[in-house]
Amino acid sequence: MREFEVPASYRIPDDANNSDNVFRHAERTPDVVVFNVPNGTNTWRDVTAAEFATTVTGVAKGLIASGVELGDRVAIMAATRYEWAVLDFAIWAAGGCTVAIYDSSAAEQATWILQDSATKLLVIENAKHRAVIDEIADGALPDLRETLEIDGGAIDTLTARGAELADDAVHERRKQVNAASPATLIYTSGTTGRPKGVMLTHANLYAESQSDRIALGKYVTEGKKTLMFLPLAHVFARAVALAAFDAKVVVAHTADWTTLVEQFGAYQPHFILSVPRVFEKVFNSAKQKAHDGGKGKIFDAAAATAIEWSEAQEKGGAGLVLKAKHAVFDKLVYSKLRAALGGRCEAAVSGGGPLGARLGHFFRGVGVTIYEGYGLTESTAAVTVNTPEHIRVGSVGRPIEGHAAKIAEDGELLLKGSVVFSGYWGNSEATEDAFVDGWFKTGDLGAIDGDGFVTITGRKKEIIVTAGGKNVSPAVLEDTLRAHPLISQVMVVGDGKPFIAALVTLDPEALPGWAERNGLPADTPVAKLAENPDLIAEIDAAIAETNKKVSKAEQIRKIKVLDVDWTQEGGQLTPKMSLKRAVVMKEFATEVEKIYS
Repeated sequence: MREFEVPASYRIPDDANNSDNVFRHAERTPDVVVFNVPNGTNTWRDVTAAEFATTVTGVAKGLIASGVELGDRVAIMAATRYEWAVLDFAIWAAGGCTVAIYDSSAAEQATWILQDSATKLLVIENAKHRAVIDEIADGALPDLRETLEIDGGAIDTLTARGAELADDAVHERRKQVNAASPATLIYTSGTTGRPKGVMLTHANLYAESQSDRIALGKYVTEGKKTLMFLPLAHVFARAVALAAFDAKVVVAHTADWTTLVEQFGAYQPHFILSVPRVFEKVFNSAKQKAHDGGKGKIFDAAAATAIEWSEAQEKGGAGLVLKAKHAVFDKLVYSKLRAALGGRCEAAVSGGGPLGARLGHFFRGVGVTIYEGYGLTESTAAVTVNTPEHIRVGSVGRPIEGHAAKIAEDGELLLKGSVVFSGYWGNSEATEDAFVDGWFKTGDLGAIDGDGFVTITGRKKEIIVTAGGKNVSPAVLEDTLRAHPLISQVMVVGDGKPFIAALVTLDPEALPGWAERNGLPADTPVAKLAENPDLIAEIDAAIAETNKKVSKAEQIRKIKVLDVDWTQEGGQLTPKMSLKRAVVMKEFATEVEKIYS
């Protein structure tokens, strides 16, 4: 199939403003809890719709009193926390446009975003961010009037500043906003080149929220809870956060990924959203723990049964023998995995990268279905998604309501619909290049089956062309290998070379257990383990298994196991954990050349 479209069952009001539900909820259900705010270790305070509306109104008045005019840009540079949501809604209520800056951004990155967006007011989180902003040269930000700090009382400062304004000042400003008004600028993190400002309107966000609630209404509904830990500067978290608020889902925030299991256990969310790497970590950690405890065979059998059971659901259901095995492992293994997600987690949403059919089947077999979707910043997050009614594990689902997907002659996935942005901020040339005949060019290669399910097969810009002229998409190889417990990151190489090879980094969390199981001290240096014949043999076995998925010309012939990992802090990964291929190639050029010498 070349094209598939799903009609919309809703319309976007001409006067849509995504702060509207702040006041609608407060008026209609003032006592409903919409947020939980941390007030200690794994304890939370309820925030009602009425309280949230009061806080947002106060901050919006403060923004107006600070000189924020209709359409002015206000930037937020902070980790995921409640105040992010307060500021975002307050900026919309004041008629402004939120500029999202990752809290991990360097001074050079922040400078470009603040300059390009002509931001008037910046809200940072803490002293760490203050130090980053202080690195920016005097005079480099002529439009920036003020910088406030959340930990320094930014919310109280703004509230006090606007205290003399009547609430009507906010509502009069809100009336001046319409569906076509800019709601946010999100700069593409990009693996090469300077980030481009993706301008999303209130209509874009409204359509995304509506479509998400329709697609996943079983979970995104009043009374459910979710723990938001992805960065709110990323469109994925931001869009789901808006849909959750509109649906009156109770949302709690955390930026601490190191204790997620403990937080899940304490908060007991009904659904979570995450990137594939977190699901890989959950699986790999459970497998490692089982093997370290001498129960590896039981876990491996349970995992195989979960995958087999899930696969059977697409072929009429499991037989009696498989059902019996599944029931036994549910008591022995699966229940413990569900407990690691809090015990109440009914489902998860995955985006930001490919999950892979194996993990998707595993988690569905365990009892926590992952609904994988696909989207970009330019499509306001998800434009396709699997749903309870329409799911095909391994695909990224069907287009959401009111949207269409199409495969171009060269295999590129094209998109059309109301979540698709209208252009890059101040960059008409890039905007023009992004569309063809009204369709947005994603840059991803894909396929659409007869039922409208979309599968992503690679990225156009990442295609490797070997010296023999073979086109190789690295995604299948890399995604499969990253599922191995010992492997942290993989980058396939071979452009212009005689064969395909790969750089591999090791998962530091898995290494101590592996070392002990193999008669080595748990604190054996990574440099030694990277050269250990037994460890390399395990990686080689994973390579051999992965190579079965592709043709001989596409198979990985050689690898180099590195003694360092790639991280966001190290500059090799983007905030959504995507590889910065150009950076890795530059830093590890010597290692790549050794492979081919």
